[in-house]
Amino acid sequence: MSENVTFHDLKNQSIFITGGGAGIGAALTEGFLAQGCRVAFVQRSDASEFVAEMSARYDNAPLFLPCDITDVDALKQAMLEAARAHGPITVLVNNAANDTRHEIEGYSVKEWDQAMNVNLRPHFFTAQAVAKGMAEAGGGAIINFSSISYIMGAAGYLSYMSAKAGITGLTRGLARELGPDNIRVNALLPGWVLTKRQMDLWATPEALAQHLKMQCIKQHLVPDDIVDATLFLASKASSMMTGQAMVVDGGVVVTG
Repeated sequence: MSENVTFHDLKNQSIFITGGGAGIGAALTEGFLAQGCRVAFVQRSDASEFVAEMSARYDNAPLFLPCDITDVDALKQAMLEAARAHGPITVLVNNAANDTRHEIEGYSVKEWDQAMNVNLRPHFFTAQAVAKGMAEAGGGAIINFSSISYIMGAAGYLSYMSAKAGITGLTRGLARELGPDNIRVNALLPGWVLTKRQMDLWATPEALAQHLKMQCIKQHLVPDDIVDATLFLASKASSMMTGQAMVVDGGVVVTG
């Protein structure tokens, strides 16, 4: 939740977030709820406890639609349900991802395709699903979550990095195609955000210290650090910003 900004134009907007019940996604869901938005999100794992927590904290409880985003038909159906409940989706946040590490040797075609089906393919088909409704509503915003990992040239998860690089290209193309309908499309590239998953699996003291050395700001990122930037890209405060890749990483990489 943002404690720094209020974007008045977001109130009552219909928001759809993939992976919105855990990690960065949960922070995003709460951030939009705090702005008075009507939020729907999909997630494969159960998020009922998170929904109950949000319901106790806000008047406008989020709509949780269980869904495996690799099933494009199910994903599109969930988006239809969200639109029926909250009105046409005017802000789409493609947040869900899987950054499981893997070696190059022995990585199968099936594993590669599965990684793309989680980390890249949904970004196209969710945009396809909302484009008409956004155009009829007078415009909208799509925020695609990429990553600084491919700019850094990190090792250990090549499929994830390839997908995240692809997202920035897709974002540029979608911005060009959808711009005439006043639909803005931008990519947001977080640095290493210390979610519970990261802390449980990869955030050793040595890795944390090494990464902090690369940051200009000597403070580790947490999910809430990504919320304000996402709200900005969703708001009309960024009304002439599209086709861009915005980095929030404490100063590790640059895009210009």
